[in-house]
Amino acid sequence: MDSDLTSRILHAVDAHFSEQIEFLATLTAHPSTRGNEQSAQAFMADELTSRGYEVDQWQIDVEDIRHLPGFSPVLGPYEDAVNVVGTHRSRSNKGRSLILNGHIDVVPEGPLDMWDSPPYEPRVADGWMYGRGAGDMKAGLVSNLFALDALRCLGLAPAADVFYQSVVEEECTGNGALACLARGYKADAALIPEPFAETLVTAQLGVLWFQVHLKGLPTHVAYAGQGANAIEAAIPLISALHEMEARWNGAEYRHCDYAHMDHALNLNIGKIQGGDWTSSVPAWCVFDVRMAIFPGQSIDAAKAEIEAVLMEAARGNDFLKNALPEIVYHGFHAEGYALSDDKSVAAQDAISALDMAHSAVTGGTLDRAAITATTDARFFGLYADTPALVYGPRAEAIHGFNERVELESMRRVTQATALFIADWCGVEDI
Repeated sequence: MDSDLTSRILHAVDAHFSEQIEFLATLTAHPSTRGNEQSAQAFMADELTSRGYEVDQWQIDVEDIRHLPGFSPVLGPYEDAVNVVGTHRSRSNKGRSLILNGHIDVVPEGPLDMWDSPPYEPRVADGWMYGRGAGDMKAGLVSNLFALDALRCLGLAPAADVFYQSVVEEECTGNGALACLARGYKADAALIPEPFAETLVTAQLGVLWFQVHLKGLPTHVAYAGQGANAIEAAIPLISALHEMEARWNGAEYRHCDYAHMDHALNLNIGKIQGGDWTSSVPAWCVFDVRMAIFPGQSIDAAKAEIEAVLMEAARGNDFLKNALPEIVYHGFHAEGYALSDDKSVAAQDAISALDMAHSAVTGGTLDRAAITATTDARFFGLYADTPALVYGPRAEAIHGFNERVELESMRRVTQATALFIADWCGVEDI
């Protein structure tokens, strides 16, 4: 790309950056937790329509994706799961096509009194925007859109088809991205601006979610010895799972991108419920577990070992050995994905283009890192033969209190994304 076009694109992003910050604040004000994404998606659909994109807004039907690799089982209703895709159709199609993907859903905000300011009343202070979802990942969604806007302001458009995706379900299944694949949205590469501090993600872990249901024997607490406490019975099972976690983190099991990490795989007991009355021995307990797996690690084998570990621990309990736990899988059935394993020409070209775009903006080289989370990149990389680049702004306290995104980092990512689009897709006159 010539230096004049590079300079014009950088300045076009700068010229509209105040508008971009306002757009991010408006989007962050939508409380788009799971099941409540509709207002945010309607806003995105309207914005894409006003820009002249071909807009596809649809309700996900589980039956359309249940049979596909990468599907994650769901427990709740799906009547409110809506995806939005805005399509740019090139006239010349002389470049390479691109998916710009991001998720609109955010995690629950937690106790409001533990935030310094209301999570859905975004505020800017010291160069950061605060609010639930500002970092994870509405800043990325907005950077994708304003990167395209920067080209349009110059009278240019991508010289290849571009599919702008605003999806649901990334935080719990990934079925939103899978539904886009099922609907036929495919391209030569995908870019996902998750908030990993302007670093290219070389590998991501897989994730399994499951519940463990335990039954006890209720009785009045005065005669507790005659009952079986289902909540306390969970304790040795959780301990057994943590022992398994330690084994899985052994050096001999690690994917090469994680060879330097002693504890890349994290098990989390994310929720526990049980009992009905303080003075009754609890008759039931359910605890929810998140467990990570390495790229290349079999989900079926992981599930088999999880089940064996839980059953062995249960058989060591005088009551549970005759009332074995029930294991219910829901949410993430996510395989790990390593971009570093993709040696295709397309992958190397996409990485090179992003590297050059990042360097043009920052003056430095593009850092690489393996992350200990999952993203929707796996769907493109594993199931659509499409290199998926994860590269987004710097954010802090994601999933925590006072979540925030650094605005100058968002500016740089928007500029790098616009340059990447111009290089990867080429440009044509509007």
